[in-house]
Amino acid sequence: MTVDPRSAVVAEDFDVRLPSGRLRARRFGSPRAPLVLCIPGLSANLAGFDFLGERLAGDHRQVVALDLRGRGRSDVTGAGSYGWVNHARDVMELAGELGASSCSLIGQSMGAGVAMVCAQLAPASVDKVVLVDLAGVPDASSVLPVARSIERLGAVYPSADAAIDLIKQLGLVPEWTEYWERYFRYELHEVEGGVSPSSDRDAVFEDSGYGMAMYSAEPGPPIRALWEHLTMPTLLLRATEEIMPGFGHIVPEEEGRRFVASVPGSRMVEVDANHYAINMHPVAAEAIEEFLSA
Repeated sequence: MTVDPRSAVVAEDFDVRLPSGRLRARRFGSPRAPLVLCIPGLSANLAGFDFLGERLAGDHRQVVALDLRGRGRSDVTGAGSYGWVNHARDVMELAGELGASSCSLIGQSMGAGVAMVCAQLAPASVDKVVLVDLAGVPDASSVLPVARSIERLGAVYPSADAAIDLIKQLGLVPEWTEYWERYFRYELHEVEGGVSPSSDRDAVFEDSGYGMAMYSAEPGPPIRALWEHLTMPTLLLRATEEIMPGFGHIVPEEEGRRFVASVPGSRMVEVDANHYAINMHPVAAEAIEEFLSA
C-alpha cells in the first residue's frame, strides 16, 4: 500500500478473479464506503484515474479503478473475448465481488462506451454514470491520433526512461506531470532487451474494431442506441481542446448537445483539456465530485 504525500487517501492494488479472467484493480478510500468504479479507455490503464481517485475518495466513498482484460496487469485472454459487452460484464461482476449491490461508474473514452453498456445490462445496479469524453460519434479525423497512440504496444525499448522520452515526443500529452510519469511507468514491464508496454496489442485492436463498428453511421450509429438505457443521472465531460491540433474532437460540440437533448436527466460540463488530459484536470474532478455528491 502506498500513500500520496499530499493526500490522506490510501491507494491499494489487488487482484480479483472473475470467470473471464483475473483483473487488477486499485482502490482509493474505504472499502466499506459506496463504490465508484472507473473504466479506462482503449489502451489505457488504471493509473489514469490516480488524479481523480486521490480527490474523490475517502471515508465517504471508495473509488476503484481497474485494468480491463488485455491491459495493464490484468489477464490477457483469447481472441473474441473482448468487446464492450464482455468488458461491461466484467465491470458488473467486479462490483459484485466487491460486495456492492449497486455502484456509480466513471468511464473515459472507450470506458465510457463500456459504462453505457453496463447501464444497458444492469440498470438497477448502476446509480450514476460519468462519461469522460465519449458519448456518440467522434470526428472522423480524431481516430488517427488514437491509432498513433497504440503503435507503442508490442514495441521494446532499452529502458523505461527511453520509452517515456519517446512518449513525450509524440505530443499526445500537453503538459507532463507526475501523474503521467506514474501512468506510463505502470504499463511497462521487463522483457528480453528492455521494457515493453504490458497491454496486449491484439486485445486493443479487437476493441478498436468493435468501437469503429459502434460509431458507424449505417444505418445509424449503434452507440447512440445506448443512450436510451441511461435512465440514471448522467454527467458528460467534454474536452474542448482537439485531441491533437487539427484532428478534431472525440465529442464534437454538436454531438454533445445532441446527447444532452436526447438523454433525460443528463448534463454536460466542458473542460479546457484534450482527450488524454481531461482525467487529470481540476475542473473535471470538481464536476464529478459535485455530481456524485448531489
